[in-house]
Amino acid sequence: MHCSVIENIVYNDIFAIIIASGKLTHQRTNIKITVPKLFILLIIILTAASCNPTKYVPSGQLLLNKNELVFKEADEKLPTTLTKAAIKPYIKQQPNKRIFGARFHLGLYNLSNIKKEKWPNGWLRKIGEEPVIFDPVAATRSTEQIRRYLTSKGFFNASVTDTVETKKNEASVYYKITPGKPYTIADIRYDIQDSMLYGLVTIDTINCTIERGMIYDVDLLQNERKRLEQFIRDIGFYAFSTEDIYFRVDSALMNHQVNVDYVVSRKSSLDNQGRLEYSNHRMYRIRDVYVFPEFDPKQALTNSEQYKLSFDTTYYKGIYYVSPPGRYLIKPEVLSQFLYVSPGALFSLTNTEQTQSRLADMKNHRLVNVSYIDVGVGLGNRNNEGLLDCIIQLTPMERQSFTVELEGTSTGGNIGGALNLIYENKSLFHGAELFNLKLKGAYERLPKELIGLKDTKEFGAEVSLKLPKFLVPYNPKGSFIRNHDPKTVFQGGFNYQQVPAYTRTIANVTLGYSWNGNRHTSHNFNPLSFSFVKLPPESIDPVFQELIDKSPYLAYSYRNVLILGGNYNFVYNNQLVQKSKDYWNIRLAFDAAGNLLNGIYKLAKASKDNKDLTYHFLGQPFAQFLKGEIDASYHYRINDASSVVYRFFAGAGIPYGNSNADSIRAMPFEEQYYNAGANDIRAWLVRSLGPGSFRNLVFGNQTADIKLIANVEYRFKLFWILEGAVFLDAGNIWTFWPDVSRPGSQFSYKFLNDIAVGTGLGFRFDVKFVLLRVDIGLKLRDPEITGSTKWVPLIADYKKTYNKNFYQFVIGIGYPF
Repeated sequence: MHCSVIENIVYNDIFAIIIASGKLTHQRTNIKITVPKLFILLIIILTAASCNPTKYVPSGQLLLNKNELVFKEADEKLPTTLTKAAIKPYIKQQPNKRIFGARFHLGLYNLSNIKKEKWPNGWLRKIGEEPVIFDPVAATRSTEQIRRYLTSKGFFNASVTDTVETKKNEASVYYKITPGKPYTIADIRYDIQDSMLYGLVTIDTINCTIERGMIYDVDLLQNERKRLEQFIRDIGFYAFSTEDIYFRVDSALMNHQVNVDYVVSRKSSLDNQGRLEYSNHRMYRIRDVYVFPEFDPKQALTNSEQYKLSFDTTYYKGIYYVSPPGRYLIKPEVLSQFLYVSPGALFSLTNTEQTQSRLADMKNHRLVNVSYIDVGVGLGNRNNEGLLDCIIQLTPMERQSFTVELEGTSTGGNIGGALNLIYENKSLFHGAELFNLKLKGAYERLPKELIGLKDTKEFGAEVSLKLPKFLVPYNPKGSFIRNHDPKTVFQGGFNYQQVPAYTRTIANVTLGYSWNGNRHTSHNFNPLSFSFVKLPPESIDPVFQELIDKSPYLAYSYRNVLILGGNYNFVYNNQLVQKSKDYWNIRLAFDAAGNLLNGIYKLAKASKDNKDLTYHFLGQPFAQFLKGEIDASYHYRINDASSVVYRFFAGAGIPYGNSNADSIRAMPFEEQYYNAGANDIRAWLVRSLGPGSFRNLVFGNQTADIKLIANVEYRFKLFWILEGAVFLDAGNIWTFWPDVSRPGSQFSYKFLNDIAVGTGLGFRFDVKFVLLRVDIGLKLRDPEITGSTKWVPLIADYKKTYNKNFYQFVIGIGYPF
């Protein structure tokens, strides 16, 4: 089809297409567009975006098509820091953004009539991207910038040239780089001009990050400056800065080597006559620490003197706490645990930063400010040490708050809503204890495919108390408290759930501990986790009971159960909030239940219940199992408009011991895995996939003990609040033990034959406070299919195969992973 024809189709019709009731309806012609046709429409739109890209490029000028970095053969292996990704930011002019290789945003711009301002022309230009016109001056400047960057990385003799190739009014720029042989550091010579610092810096040379023989790199030298500054300021030199550290580089040596003079200079200042004078840096010691727990910046500025006179001072463990009389949001003995600055100690930059960070992490203060006042030199001080007063100003948040939340919910793709009434107290006992009480009412619509169920209702209450310390028989060392921010968490809740098929109540209590490992890791350990699930047999609908009775595994799942155990979670996330970069998010979890109770009953030689041949505790059978999970995702940023997210999940629960009733071994229903839906394999209805190759024709709520999921999702920004995605999902669930009522459900070494595969297209609406998501999943491989192939596109009756049972519309909230 000719480009102009495609462009007219898109321009005239794209605004008339709407999504409704699982179909796309064209308003002008009332032609129903099925899911396969939707993919064809996407291809047409992307093709239109590629058509006539130079439509609005002025005559005699060129559209910038691409920038290509070409490395010529180097004399030796290049360092890992010298990559195309590192060099790319130094190219001054970047081409128009691409999605699947098509300049989509440029295509939107080109769809408009540049001579008209009325809608949709002005709107198309606003959401689109105007053509990037090739600028030869920018290319020349980029060449010089790249050469300077290579010089900073030790390639002093690097050569960079640019070559422009033109085709169909487009310019492709090739930056040809010949790095040459890098210069290495032959020798490091220290020039410590300050006698006060000479011995300290000399001892610290063992920690120096630049070494003889390494490739010269300006960035490494700058990092070394910051490291040494931190070290010197941590041992009392308050006024020291990186400006007092510099390097002299001598590249006159032969054989591609340099000598580096590492200079630590004396303090420079101006005398009364404006002449520059030098002196040794001074070491500073903390004289007094003043904490203002109820500091009001507005009062301090507008009514300074009267505001100061209203203060009352409390002296606790060497620190002055200054506050209006009787007003302590947090008691001094609690605040003192978060202070790393103490009277009589040498000034330390690290202690200052940690004090600022820990006070902010308390979530009790809107503003945290730590500053110092130079109060001169102490009398009779033989070391000529300076004295500092530390001023810590804390502007508190409101201690108590009451919030009403109206939220949308999406449990596996089932849409509903919830009304939450939340009371929060940020310092319940004046010790930074965070108390939270939530009353919740929720309603969720279930699809009719789930045996005709229409909706579910839930009412409940949750309460939690978080303490800023470990409640343990022994006190952790002060260094652990300062470095890892330990917390003790008490949680409790009660839920009443009503669905057309049954009614149940869940009560739970948890005692847990959480702490930080480093800047990227966190730990959560719950030594006590107690759940009490009550599902009276008389509350189960007879039709539902008849369905689940066909599978002993499912029938066993819908019963009263008590879960008493503990769990541990580890989280690694290296995402930087204010920087767009690739990052990992990894969660590891381990759960165990029932082992202690089972051991006690066996030692006591207690008798089992005659009905289900299990031990009972508090009148109910208790579950016994081990469970482990790994959930890992990698977010790869391609450019400002697109990214790829890879995700892998593996989880397994092994029921045994007291979880064996009537020869059926199954995890508690709350601990079982289900598949499909909004966050797993989106081509299947939630809970309808698996387990294994089991062909499910009746019951649409399938669960099991083992789960494997792998996802790849390509995300791209379209226009306005709209984002797009193309995804590929694969995985399934399995039982750990045999289930004769569901043949093909048990995990085995042939599990790959049970893998379901789906693909699809997604649209996301980012309305800032929430992200709404519509995903359209299409089945590619169905493990339930019997025959020569399970791949749907390879089935002979292809047209009939792709009916409404082979695709799903999924509505969700937030990204799937």
